[in-house]
Amino acid sequence: MEKAVFEGWLESVSASFLSLSDQQRNQSLDQLISLSNAVQLRHLSNGLEALLKRDFLRLLPLELTFYLLRWLDPQTLLTCCLVCKQWNKVISACTEVWQGVCRDLGWRIDDSIQDASHWKGVYLKAKLRMMQLKNQEAFETSSLIGHSARVYALYYKDGLLCTGSDDLSAKLWDVRTGQCIYAIQTHTCATVKFDEQKLVTGSFDNTIACWEWSTGAKIQQFRGHTGAVFSVDYNDDLDTLVSGSADFSVKVWALSAGACLNTLTGHTEWVTKVILQKSEVESVVHCPGDYILLSADKFEIKVWPIGREINCKCLKTLSVSEDRSVCLQPRLQFDGRYIVCSSDLGVYQWDFASFDILRVIKTQDPANLSLLSFGSPNEAPASCQESPPGSMGWMGEMTLASCSPPACPIIAFTWFCGRKTPLQVKPTMARLSTAM
Repeated sequence: MEKAVFEGWLESVSASFLSLSDQQRNQSLDQLISLSNAVQLRHLSNGLEALLKRDFLRLLPLELTFYLLRWLDPQTLLTCCLVCKQWNKVISACTEVWQGVCRDLGWRIDDSIQDASHWKGVYLKAKLRMMQLKNQEAFETSSLIGHSARVYALYYKDGLLCTGSDDLSAKLWDVRTGQCIYAIQTHTCATVKFDEQKLVTGSFDNTIACWEWSTGAKIQQFRGHTGAVFSVDYNDDLDTLVSGSADFSVKVWALSAGACLNTLTGHTEWVTKVILQKSEVESVVHCPGDYILLSADKFEIKVWPIGREINCKCLKTLSVSEDRSVCLQPRLQFDGRYIVCSSDLGVYQWDFASFDILRVIKTQDPANLSLLSFGSPNEAPASCQESPPGSMGWMGEMTLASCSPPACPIIAFTWFCGRKTPLQVKPTMARLSTAM
């Protein structure tokens, strides 16, 4: 058929096709498809793909594209980045999308940073770190060798780690080098806390002692508890030391004189944690700047004023279950604004201004959960799973603190090895790997 004749025929057929109903058009197309060979079918396939599979990222306005992208989950966003260079360019340029996925991870967003590539990089690094944590590949560990018996007590501060052992000694270690700086003879240590000049230890022999690092001499001894002392805290400005014991009491001491200033009663279980901390918020029971004493047992957290009044009344009692069906672990943390503690159900966080429970972070196996620390640069609680006592490995005491660089926290813990044989114990440090 000549070109002119064909064009006239095609125009006539097109006009007739437009006059047909939808059903008649479909029948006409079916007939044409049945009469077509491979060449026509390939041409039809290529034409339909261009018509039906429109690239909406190219065709839609950029603002509408960004709005649609916000509905996608992070993994889908990353998959879409692999479609083509144009898709990767558009998706990687959406600041709100990547800020949103970082916020969903619990990241505190700095709105002054509007670089989308920065937030995408933050998410990718966080995703990789979470995968490393899941696969137990995120930490580089090193052991500190020196104690000859169980290491029960740990305390980290400013790049230094103190360990207290049943071998009647306490050692101060440089975390960076792993070298022992001081080693002094003490009593059995259930808890330790130190600064540049001194070490305070709570013991299973019911006493507390203050030691001088440079000489190893005992500066002061505190007697009065009738049970093991599981926790101590002190403040030099207040000249005050506080302690919690298996005798169900909390005692307030004069740090320099060693005299007992007050005994706080009300606990019905062993007091496993005490914290002396300045409040940073206001409530009906305290003002910003007031020093507050927190104590915790198996079921309750109590808030006390710092004073010498006899029969001092508890300001507030916090618990997670009225029937005591949920137990708290001795992993209490307080930063002046929030109280955080791990339990049989997971990690609880209270607002210190209202004493309301802000959130509960539940885990699959909360019975083996230990809260290490919270109040990191992004205010995310840190926790760790531990094997139960009696298994081949058990972390008996742990502490977490940030070091240099800030993105590489150090977890220090004691590892009890062996099921039936005598315990061979070493303090172990796990540094968050910088390899990404």
